[in-house]
Amino acid sequence: MIPLKNEILGLRGVEPDDIRVLFEIENDLELWKYSNRSQPYSKDILQNYIANAHKDIFETRQVKFTLVNLKDQPIGFIDLFDFEPLHHRAGVGLAIQKQFQGKGYATGALALLEFYAKKYLQLYQLYAHIAVENNISIRLFERQGYDFVGTKKDWNFYDGKYHDESIYQKII
Repeated sequence: MIPLKNEILGLRGVEPDDIRVLFEIENDLELWKYSNRSQPYSKDILQNYIANAHKDIFETRQVKFTLVNLKDQPIGFIDLFDFEPLHHRAGVGLAIQKQFQGKGYATGALALLEFYAKKYLQLYQLYAHIAVENNISIRLFERQGYDFVGTKKDWNFYDGKYHDESIYQKII
């Protein structure tokens, strides 16, 4: 059973069988620059993460969901991080396998995450940090009602130079 779903996908807890997709996404070198990563994760580390994924968001300040198509096939992940219950806000992270991009899954995933965040966590706002050159993510978040609220100049260093990072925010 997929607890949260719409007409194209669902969100469910991360399960041990998701290790292959999680390993692929977490070790995608193209994504490292956007996630402040500089080294790979081993399957052992990721299996340990999955084994502890049941912990409450109020304890860990984060939660990761597996994105699944309607056949319960994992296609990516979406998470809330830096959860601040006092201020009713959290950051959003999203990664979808390349072969499933451009099919509306990211839009559907954000809608389901917003529903979850508002209904079950009573969040007031969500935000995303997006590299200024990541035009696909910028268009996605803008189409979903996130507003550009600022730029962090020379915030991240990759590909031999400094890059600005934009902040997008949505009052839900």
